[in-house]
Amino acid sequence: MPMSAETLRAHIAEAFPDADIQIVDLAGDGDHYRARVVSPAFAGMARVRRHQAVYAALKGQMGGELHALALETLTPEEV
Repeated sequence: MPMSAETLRAHIAEAFPDADIQIVDLAGDGDHYRARVVSPAFAGMARVRRHQAVYAALKGQMGGELHALALETLTPEEV
């Protein structure tokens, strides 16, 4: 069963409560999303580590309920 945009947002918001999160369903199938996550928690982190932190927030659902996620992770200063 695909993951809804609301569920995806909730998982990310739980891990990054101060984040500005934008979710776009790329294919309209609930399986391919683009997420832009802006959080001060990313300060000092390399891009790969930022993405790993977001994937960790998805609690193992990447590759299962969620097939593809294009990520943009920024600090507020980088916006």
